[in-house]
Amino acid sequence: MSLDSSMDKVLERRREVEARLSDSATMNNAELAQFSRELSDLRPVCEQIELVRRVEAELAEALVMVDEAGDDPDMLEMAQAEADLLKDQLPEARAQLQLLLLPKDKDDSRNAILEVRAGTGGDEAALFAANLFSMYQRFAAKHGWKFEVMEVSETGIGGYKEATATISGNDVFARLKFESGVHRVQRVPETEAGGRIHTSAATVAVLPEAEDVDIQIDESDLRIDVFRASGPGGQSVNTTDSAVRITHLPTGIVVSQQDEKSQHKNRAKAMKILRARIYDAERARVEAERAAERKGQVGSGDRSERIRTYNFPQGRVTDHRINFTLYKLDRVIAGEALDEVVDALVSEDQARRLAEGS
Repeated sequence: MSLDSSMDKVLERRREVEARLSDSATMNNAELAQFSRELSDLRPVCEQIELVRRVEAELAEALVMVDEAGDDPDMLEMAQAEADLLKDQLPEARAQLQLLLLPKDKDDSRNAILEVRAGTGGDEAALFAANLFSMYQRFAAKHGWKFEVMEVSETGIGGYKEATATISGNDVFARLKFESGVHRVQRVPETEAGGRIHTSAATVAVLPEAEDVDIQIDESDLRIDVFRASGPGGQSVNTTDSAVRITHLPTGIVVSQQDEKSQHKNRAKAMKILRARIYDAERARVEAERAAERKGQVGSGDRSERIRTYNFPQGRVTDHRINFTLYKLDRVIAGEALDEVVDALVSEDQARRLAEGS
């Protein structure tokens, strides 16, 4: 489809949505919210379309003035300068429009569930997992998102075997979806007297939060076990069977939750994570089918793929998927400069999709 055809299609869709909203009395609340959200999404695209068409029209007028200037050097110079300026503006305006016209990931506006797990490297891996979890917590605070810790399994020396949180706010999944994969750290552990650099790793999973309407779970497909919650070292921290383990039999996905003292609350949290994991598994299956036709996709979400290295001696962070290196490790770990890495990943993904014409 040509750019002009795409522009016409978007403007026509805006007219249709505005017409529906003008007759909002016939809609229920869900439909009203859906069309209002769509109109909000269309607005920046339509504004850019109008800018492109305005520049195109003004350029056509300037070129007519150049033709009609005749022997008037002042008129010719003015018209030519105007035409040259507009010729410079048009490619940038069109490029911005093409980015806005790229199909959006339908999950981009969703909240996310963050899971961080220690990988190879023993205590150092667990300490790094805690560092990453804190990095995302500070990153969320920077963006004004709500960061709710759901469960943390500590090692007793400040490290995390695994930690889970829900992150709520605007475009959370859009900004965090490329974080899934293996994160590697190279540094001298505080406990290492010899000062040798150790390499360890942690795995990050970012799942789009699923609603009840997205995933229908049959109660008969669930096995629910209850047990007493335990703290570090295995000691019991609860005298009642409040901890919950839910197994989804068709997929084999298992979720445990024990942070709350109430069995009901633990079950609700576990179900939220279970829905997200099932939804993510289906999303990954569909994406794998698409990715089979192309290679080198930034956002594969492969949990086994080493995506990034944090090298403390050199103060650098390198994202291996796009060969991007940033010598701001301390600020990245503090959540301050993580946006620079995320922006580079988003730009690479946009460039790829533009090149593919998708």
